Amino acid sequence: MGILKKTGGIRTRRGAVLSVAGLVAAPALVLGTGTSAQAASCSAGTGPYQKQVEKYLKRPVDGRQSTADCTAIRSFQASKGITPAAGYAGPVTWRTMKTITAQKAAGKNPNAAKNCPTNKGRIACVDLTRQLSWIQDGAKLKYGPVPVRTGRNGAETRTGSKKIYWRNIDHWSTLYDVSMPYAQFFDGGQAFHSVTKSMYNNPGSAGCVNMRPADAKAYWKLLKNNDDVFVYGRKPGT
Repeated sequence: MGILKKTGGIRTRRGAVLSVAGLVAAPALVLGTGTSAQAASCSAGTGPYQKQVEKYLKRPVDGRQSTADCTAIRSFQASKGITPAAGYAGPVTWRTMKTITAQKAAGKNPNAAKNCPTNKGRIACVDLTRQLSWIQDGAKLKYGPVPVRTGRNGAETRTGSKKIYWRNIDHWSTLYDVSMPYAQFFDGGQAFHSVTKSMYNNPGSAGCVNMRPADAKAYWKLLKNNDDVFVYGRKPGT
């Protein structure tokens, strides 16, 4: 499949690289029905992770959904791009909370467990389990860690040792007909690239490592062709 690059408003075809970008699947059905006070947009159902979510949000932990609980849960969901943002304490919401907790715990020492190689010089590390990425030189942290959005169930970001083999600052995916700014390909059609959606938007990308624009730009400046990439772990929910 050809690759289109935008030039002065015109897209020109270049070499053949299969590219993948993060797409959003249809949202799951909302469980529970809304009360008149909550309206149709808010779930009245008590979710399977009600107590855990209440504790995370510093709500009274009673395991029973209330209007105030729903409002707090919906606010969290909306801020993280979780769909549907209906206030239901389901597995996606709780999984996101656990991921954020793990990301915060990483602090400035994301490779404390030495899962990412420290003997390769400049390397971009991707931890699927914590949905984190960073760049290090040997054992020295150069950038990050930053949250990322990796492949959804059935389109997982592939693990193992890779190398960046092609870069395109203004890439256009012919497969999904979407823009992939600051694209740096490291495994088939899988690449680091910028997106505008939340890093916690479910269910995930189509295999690429999605990044916030500022982080993707920083990776572009710090990495080059033949730099190492190491992907490990397993994304929660896959």
